[in-house]
Amino acid sequence: PSRPAAALDSMARIAVLLLLPVFIESVSSISFFLPVNSRKCLREEIHKDVLVTGEYEISEQANTKTNLKITDSSSHTLYSKEDASKGKFAFTTEDYDMFEVCFESKSPLGTGRVPDQLVNLDMKHGVEAKNYEEIAKVEKLKPLEVELRRLEDLSESIVNDFAYMKKREEEMRDTNESTNTRVLYFSIFSMCCLIGLATWQVFYLRRFFKAKKLIE
Repeated sequence: PSRPAAALDSMARIAVLLLLPVFIESVSSISFFLPVNSRKCLREEIHKDVLVTGEYEISEQANTKTNLKITDSSSHTLYSKEDASKGKFAFTTEDYDMFEVCFESKSPLGTGRVPDQLVNLDMKHGVEAKNYEEIAKVEKLKPLEVELRRLEDLSESIVNDFAYMKKREEEMRDTNESTNTRVLYFSIFSMCCLIGLATWQVFYLRRFFKAKKLIE
């Protein structure tokens, strides 16, 4: 390969290594045991317009049925599968929200009579959820162009994350300023009430003592 291409390839590899922690944060893999006739849910906050993909595998048990359901904070169903054992899912978020992935085990047999099921869940979102091999085939990209495309998408994701963090910081600052202003007004109101109450007590006691002829 030519020197410019080799240099670009080296820069791409270095950038991938530097941004590797961000890649890792976009991947969530977990395994847990699901007791019979129980329900376990996992929650994760995801930004707007983000592709989310997942792959799950549930160990099979006799006379046991396991359902999988993914919902948002408004209880809208994004993915649902009854009697799930192994499969994949994908959806794109419409807004920044808290998403919930729930596994529910049902069996006519009582708890303790059936072994727990092993659940393996591998979720990816953002850059890691995209299939760059398929993109390379469709657009006929070279390996270096694929890496540059991946870095471009990752950079855009990082910029969006920083923009969201800045927005949240501004919202929190506005909330703090609004709270401080309300506290100040409440303190002034409380002081006025105390001064008014103290003044009323002085005049009331003065009239009371005059009525009792204790003072002139």
